[in-house]
Amino acid sequence: MRVNSEGVSSSRVFLPADQAHPNLLHFFITQFPHIEVKEWEDRFSQGLVLNDEGQALGAGDAYQPNTHLIYFRRLAREPAIPFEEHILFQDEHIVVADKPHFLPVTPSGLYLHQTLLNRLKKKTGLQTLSPIHRIDRDTAGIVIFSVKPDERASYQNLFRDRSVTKIYEAIALYSDALNAKLPMTYQSRLEESEHFLQMMEVEGQANTDTLIELIVQNKPWAKYRLIPGSGKKHQLRCHLNALGIPIKYDQIYPILTPYQEYDLDFSKPLQLLAKEIAFLDPITGEQRAFTSQRALEL
Repeated sequence: MRVNSEGVSSSRVFLPADQAHPNLLHFFITQFPHIEVKEWEDRFSQGLVLNDEGQALGAGDAYQPNTHLIYFRRLAREPAIPFEEHILFQDEHIVVADKPHFLPVTPSGLYLHQTLLNRLKKKTGLQTLSPIHRIDRDTAGIVIFSVKPDERASYQNLFRDRSVTKIYEAIALYSDALNAKLPMTYQSRLEESEHFLQMMEVEGQANTDTLIELIVQNKPWAKYRLIPGSGKKHQLRCHLNALGIPIKYDQIYPILTPYQEYDLDFSKPLQLLAKEIAFLDPITGEQRAFTSQRALEL
């Protein structure tokens, strides 16, 4: 893996022997039909397609089977996220970051440079960083990265085996009826909905569970402590919405609203915070515990 001057990691592609192409441009537009031809022409012209030796290649260069090429993404316009992440802890095994709202963890869609991963690579100089778990770009708080590729699986397995304690805080609507039942563990079965952005509750055996506690209330809002036992996509957002107390400023639940990709409303961050995380380090044997320095104001 290589990184360019902006700290962006490269991707690799293999040129198979069972294909024939008049040149490299033809291969790339065939291999990646969802990317416009002009985009590949610009990448070649800017030296963003290289061979394994790091030499920039031209769009008209010959297709050579059984070789690997390296290429970088390029974005003509990327939304700027004017909030800074903070490194809470760093050693030879992990980096723990305190992520702001709106910042994606990894590159996707319109986001490449403005991601927690690429920002941390530039700050630390560690190009092998890789997240061992993720939180939504709308959510703020703790995200942990593995430093060494051969150790990443050991850390990821902690989440798979539910050996990590995760504590979130959220500001959501207050309900007298619900408050009488708290603390409670809410369980349901979550599956992908017809719209890829939303999850939905369905009949069947529960595959998610969340312990919900009231911290403080100031009607019509309240601050809740959420301790998920499982880790499904949008689990906390779905569970509070199902209980009739959707999280403040949630643009996905209960109603999916058009997302403003460029002109983001930074005055209304989703009121969800990954506040604490704790686990027994599988590499060092140490008990690890980290707390976000961020706070949700009720």
